Amino acid sequence: MKKIYALLTISACILSSSCKKGLEPELYGNYSTTNFPRTEADFVRYVAEVYKPFQSKWGYNDPAGYQNDWFSPEYGDIMMFDMPSDDINIFTGWGGIFTQFTTASFNFLVNQQSGNNHFEKIRFITRITQIISDVEKSSLSPAAKNTYLAEARMARGWCMYYLLQLYGPLPVILDPAKINTEAESNLSRLSRADFLAAIVSDLNFASVNLPKTPAEYGRFNQGLALTVLMRTYMNEKDFVNAEKVGRQILTMGYALVTDYGSLFREATEQNAETIWAVTCAPDQSGDENRASFNPWVFYTYPKDYKGNKVYSSFAGGDAPISATWSFYDSFNPLDKRRELLVASYVNKSNVIKNRANGLTGPVIAKYPDLGGTLDNPYQGNDLPKARLGDVMLMLAESINQNSGPTPEAVGLVNQVRLAHGGAALGNVPASATTDKNTFDAWILKEQGWDNYFEGQRKTDLVRHGQWQAALASVGKTAGPVLFPIPNYAITASNGKLSQNQGY
Repeated sequence: MKKIYALLTISACILSSSCKKGLEPELYGNYSTTNFPRTEADFVRYVAEVYKPFQSKWGYNDPAGYQNDWFSPEYGDIMMFDMPSDDINIFTGWGGIFTQFTTASFNFLVNQQSGNNHFEKIRFITRITQIISDVEKSSLSPAAKNTYLAEARMARGWCMYYLLQLYGPLPVILDPAKINTEAESNLSRLSRADFLAAIVSDLNFASVNLPKTPAEYGRFNQGLALTVLMRTYMNEKDFVNAEKVGRQILTMGYALVTDYGSLFREATEQNAETIWAVTCAPDQSGDENRASFNPWVFYTYPKDYKGNKVYSSFAGGDAPISATWSFYDSFNPLDKRRELLVASYVNKSNVIKNRANGLTGPVIAKYPDLGGTLDNPYQGNDLPKARLGDVMLMLAESINQNSGPTPEAVGLVNQVRLAHGGAALGNVPASATTDKNTFDAWILKEQGWDNYFEGQRKTDLVRHGQWQAALASVGKTAGPVLFPIPNYAITASNGKLSQNQGY
């Protein structure tokens, strides 16, 4: 049952928070901090606040400005990590952030104010630090404490993971003794080593104390903590520790599905492969106090595309988000994973639309619109954010980096390739496994084919050292890898916060 979103909507009505100066959190709402939280039921609602940025909604209100979730349709992981890649076409039809992100042009973020700005998540880190402190000081049983602390530290570690990919290490408050002190105005960055150590510490604690299968579907779990920890090590090129974590995940009982499309259909979204997904419900509005929603077909269907339940997308013509033909052409035609990219369709005027007559790129139909009862409804397909297939490909990459293209590493890639792409696809070509660099290049291809439109492409390309070349291959020009620090934060830091290189 999808229960976590009900708890989150209750929590959103009870708790809200902001930061009025520096890194300071302020809690406000119907409950006074002098009498809430006290009971375990209070703490269930209180700790549910840490899930707020890990939803799929338009965003949430905050006095610092309206903020987006990590998985919002705009300013979320797809926009930040898939649009500025070789997978997604440049889109100029709406201008603004769609042009800027699809062209990998991040300069506009220099002057971005505090609204719709993930830099403001540093304040959410302070908020979670306060929640962690309150749980630690509570009279809850040791078991209950560890459960709630694990959820909170999972959220803090994951937030810091994303901030590191976007900005590098940032100023954050991890010591509750510094809250409501002059330390809140100190916007000096942590060293990269200290920032990473904090992420690893939080995720390690979460991986030990979170359940493998929570009672409520959608809550953080052990496998998710380990997957984000593995990604942290991978992106730091600490392949020794990444391999250790990957091997641990492989012992947890997850299994590859043999129908790749089933991972993204609402009817089969709870399966043996998905480790954790954003829990979405059909017929939602995307508002803060409603359940998470899946609006992606509204961005990926062209105006003339005949959907199943969705007959009118946001598109005025071409889809705002479409795959590049070069990415489509990189697949083996026998690869079943390519079937979720629609290269030809009969439009609403019964005309065949394809590459030859102006289709700008294949339609991304990864989340089929088969649900909902409302007219032209948003969908309820869950959004996988941790899958065994990705873990196995990362493990193959780490083994290859540590030991070369071993039979085990090649076997891991073949398992994913054959399960998701189909037996007719065959094994990885022998010519792709001749040496470490050649096999690494092939693994990157497999990661692209298996993980497209899941918010990971840019980080994969950067880790493999291929981001600039991949962008150039589709007519995009790479600038700095990191986002700029917003000018308002640099000004507020009184010289302590430096701009990222290239801005």
